[in-house]
Amino acid sequence: MFAAVYGMTVLGLQAHLIRVEVDVANGLPCFDIVGLPNTAVREARDRVRSAIRNSGYQFPFQRVTVNLAPADLRKEGSGLDLPIAIGILAATQQCLCPSVNHYVFSGELSLEGTLRPVPGVLTMAITLNQENSQSESDEVRISEGLALIIPPDNLAEARLVSAIKTHSSSTLSKIVMALENKSNFDDEPVGQLNQTEGYTDKQIDWSDIHGQHHVKRALEIAAAGGHNTILIGPPGSGKTLLAKAYSGILPQLNEQESIEVTQLYSVCGLLNTNGSLVRKRPFRNPHHTVTKAGMIGGGRKLRPGELSLANHGVLFLDELPEFSREVLECLRQPLEDRELTITRQSGSITYPAHVSVIASMNPCPCGYYGDQGKVCQCTPFQIQNYRGRISGPLLDRFDIHIEVPRLSFSELRTSNNKESSQVVRKRVMAARQLQWSRLGSVKTNAEMTGKETKDHTQLTLIGESLLQRIFDAQHLSGRAHDRILKVARTIADLAGMREILPEHLAESIQLRSLDKRMS
Repeated sequence: MFAAVYGMTVLGLQAHLIRVEVDVANGLPCFDIVGLPNTAVREARDRVRSAIRNSGYQFPFQRVTVNLAPADLRKEGSGLDLPIAIGILAATQQCLCPSVNHYVFSGELSLEGTLRPVPGVLTMAITLNQENSQSESDEVRISEGLALIIPPDNLAEARLVSAIKTHSSSTLSKIVMALENKSNFDDEPVGQLNQTEGYTDKQIDWSDIHGQHHVKRALEIAAAGGHNTILIGPPGSGKTLLAKAYSGILPQLNEQESIEVTQLYSVCGLLNTNGSLVRKRPFRNPHHTVTKAGMIGGGRKLRPGELSLANHGVLFLDELPEFSREVLECLRQPLEDRELTITRQSGSITYPAHVSVIASMNPCPCGYYGDQGKVCQCTPFQIQNYRGRISGPLLDRFDIHIEVPRLSFSELRTSNNKESSQVVRKRVMAARQLQWSRLGSVKTNAEMTGKETKDHTQLTLIGESLLQRIFDAQHLSGRAHDRILKVARTIADLAGMREILPEHLAESIQLRSLDKRMS
């Protein structure tokens, strides 16, 4: 007896259609799963056997062989529990549904036969929709018009892709009865989609931060142009507070960005149970003990790391020199290319990395070098060694370096800046609108290519002379040269100017304080 149904497995941000072939034959009773299953898939044997029995059906006392095709593709996760169970019931004539291969099944089974949510359902729906509409292969022609049957907790998430038919039921027995037209699917999602999640009252407002006007100005420029920024200052000067408030002045995610972020969180199982569409820009703050795999992704399952989880949001690296050298150096390529590729023996996976990195550091090991109120206890060698933990190539990838001084008592007790995050965000959004119009896509100045930088950062004669003097005096790299021009372009955009004036360039140069210290 033979039956074939369809399931899906998620590898990275790509879901793959899996043909689950079940053969039930006479012989010594055994249950084998072949086709490169991982541990979770192999363990499905025990879950499926108990779920079938506890749902009121008979598990065959025969030789059961399950093949997951294509056989050369690695299969991961517990989402194949449901298609394996349906395939066994169809092969043993306990599920009499002639159109069973018109569905794609995904869901984890408990021992009692209830369905549990699985990660990556949004990716499954997106991939299934893309393959059905673009490919002409036999496999996809078979899948045209397929409905996706998933656990109730995943239904709201899957319905973000409206072109895919989705159904759900809470137990294995209810799904079988619905397939046999003896009852209806439970198509009411658990919870409702919340597509308005954005800025909240819990977020730190720009007006709550006392003083530090020049730092706020630098972060406004960073937000407008998507520039990576490093904050240098003594302990308690407000670096962490400023970084946390920074996400509040960024524009809200657009539709495409929101789906991309939601897809990443779905793959990692970080979505709320109501499957809400993520509208708030991510803010990730990994501890300095994070491993290389934790930062860029990888591990046995090639999962996204902190860098990708901050996609279209903020990655805050507090106490930057305390991170291991290996972790810091692995950021160089992703910060330049806005994506990263993880290659292992099992294959390669590419994750997006459109992040704004905000890093903070002390000026020296004790933290008080250059402070007006406390004396630094560090030797020149200790200071040099501390700063040397951050390599020149990595430092070059930070467009803005800004010093954050310790506030005086009067600055802490008075507040003469009442601008809220909403007011600043409007200016940031206006500057970004200019960039999108100029570049012809949803890109920021920080993402301009070499040609775009050359075309859109023309300087006056005075500006050219100023840049040449700074370039020669500080021995800047070509990358630092381009970063200065990109930041100057952003400053001009904030001012609503088409031309980069010398004062815009001068402010951009002032925002690279570490170049002066290390020249």
